Order: sequence, then structure tokens, then C-alpha cells
Amino acid sequence: MVDYNLRILQEKGYVRRDGPKLSRGIELLGRKNRDVGKPSRVPLLGFIAAGEPIPVPSAETWSSSQGMDTLDLPEEMLNGCDNVYALKDKGPSMIDALINDGDIVIMKSTNYVNNGEMAAVWIKDRREVTLKKVYQEGRTVRLQPANSQMEPIMVSADNVEIQGKVIGVIRKL
Repeated sequence: MVDYNLRILQEKGYVRRDGPKLSRGIELLGRKNRDVGKPSRVPLLGFIAAGEPIPVPSAETWSSSQGMDTLDLPEEMLNGCDNVYALKDKGPSMIDALINDGDIVIMKSTNYVNNGEMAAVWIKDRREVTLKKVYQEGRTVRLQPANSQMEPIMVSADNVEIQGKVIGVIRKL
């Protein structure tokens, strides 16, 4: 079992072994010795509410901005996804999912998620967006906070639009 795990670490470039028969012949390799790709530049598009929904920025908001903030993220964090963006979390509704106020949520742009996945959801009639776990329940969608102190938001299925799915979180310490 140990040999199997060491072999995988060696294949990924994390360790170098001086031979399978030499005990304690393991060298930890630094980042410069690994085959690590260039970081990917991901746009930081603003804030998302993990609490009560907040209004969606209008097209004028984005077109009038002087330049968009970006983050350089390692490829491993993107899980091979394209169309990735980041949002800064605002609010306490996802704390039990380990997303705290001020954390940065990495999102994959998509209009579909499976039940229980965390997503940025646009509530059309309110013109607001929120970060919640999504559950399709017939003609209703339950937007479930990951905070036992908060109630879910129940909306008609034709009144919501999925704008992205959470694929990672950068924690602010």
C-alpha cells in the first residue's frame, strides 16, 4: 500500500525515489521540479450574496468599470473547466458548507446543476442573485442555505436561472 502511494506521488512529480529497494531514499521535490502549468487568469466579477439575494449588476455597471480584477489560479483548482470566474462571498448563509463572508468562490459558468449542488441563482422577478444549494422539487425550486439559522427561499422553477456552479473556494484567513 505504501509503495503504491509513493509510486503515484513520484509519477505526479511530488517525490523522487532512489530505488524501490533503498529504504528511506525519498526526496521531496519543490514546485520548480514539478511539471506545473502556467496559472490561469480568472476574472473576479464582484460579489455574490450568501444570505439574502442582492441585485444583479447591470450591463452598464460592467461596461463602465475601468478594468476587471483577475485572479491567477493553478490549473488544478479549475478541474479542467472552461468559462470560469470568481465572486467574493457576502453573507453567512453558506457557513456550514465552509464558505464564509469574504471568501472567494470559484464558479463554472453553466445553466444546469444537479440537486444539492451550490450555484449562483438569479431570481428573475426580484432581479437578484444569491448563492445557495439548489433543489428542484416539481415546479418549485428550493434555494437552501447551508446555515441552520436560515430558512430556504422557495421560488417557481420558471422564475430562476442558474448562472454558475461552485467548483472551488479560496478561504480568507
